[in-house]
Amino acid sequence: MPVNLYDPLMLVLALGLDLAWRELPNRFHPTAWMGSTVSWAEKLSPAGPKASLVAGIIMVVVLVGGWTAIAYFVAQSLRDVHNLAYILFGAVLLSTTFAVKMLGLAAIQIRNLLVTNNLEAIRASMPSLVSRDPSNLTAEQAAAATVESVAENMSDGFIGPWLAFAVFGLPGAVAYRAINTLDSMIGYHGRYEYLGKTAARMDDLVNLVPSRITGLLLVAASLVSPGQSFSEAWNIMRRDHSRTESPNAGWPMSAMAGSLGVQLAKVADSGESIYQLGDAKRPLEHRDITRSVRSMYLVAGLGVLLALALTYIRASFLW
Repeated sequence: MPVNLYDPLMLVLALGLDLAWRELPNRFHPTAWMGSTVSWAEKLSPAGPKASLVAGIIMVVVLVGGWTAIAYFVAQSLRDVHNLAYILFGAVLLSTTFAVKMLGLAAIQIRNLLVTNNLEAIRASMPSLVSRDPSNLTAEQAAAATVESVAENMSDGFIGPWLAFAVFGLPGAVAYRAINTLDSMIGYHGRYEYLGKTAARMDDLVNLVPSRITGLLLVAASLVSPGQSFSEAWNIMRRDHSRTESPNAGWPMSAMAGSLGVQLAKVADSGESIYQLGDAKRPLEHRDITRSVRSMYLVAGLGVLLALALTYIRASFLW
């Protein structure tokens, strides 16, 4: 087999593993291990704005650098053992850096609960998809939050790791996941305002390209998705992508809102509007979750083709 096909084959096998099997238990999952190291480092971090800011910088450098170095040496060691070991075991490790099936299943679970109007179960299940307080969510708000989560998480859930792998190989995908894990755990205002500032900025940086590509892929997917509008997806994305606090989240969410012909909005506890994406042409319904998941799989298909092409080009020039 040509050397420049090793990494493309690894990506195909990793995607197959993600779609065919369940997530690894936490005790065997590298992302859970990353989370444990973040928790450990957080406990050692000092208090105070300046000290916390410095500690946050050190956490990013040490943890991201450490996990990337481990991935690099694992990849090199597997190559030394045998090319087949590199492809197979590399595919297992790569599959832990992204999640397509799990995102779809979590969204469909909410959709099924909405069908039965089981609001109590919906609110209990929402934390698996969103970070906002779900205790007072209405059915329409739960549908909107689920659609938003599907759209936003396409970028850091799989498009981002795939592009990082395509450009930098297995260490790139692991580095991306380490940055994203840090941001998801400490990249918040309030308690982690200073400790998580560097992690949040790094996450914004590494998602600048993936989020925009995800938005464009969502627009492309609307061409072949029943009941969705290509022109509205494109127009709303161009108009509303900058309305979110994050420089990245608005791209895929506004594209999704436009393609579905709905409005995705977030309101603060005080009742103040945080953002509004799209036009409220009709109320959101559980069928919109089905449509968003269908779009997600189309985006995944287009995204993996793009990543395979980039991976092949990179491998052809470097190996």
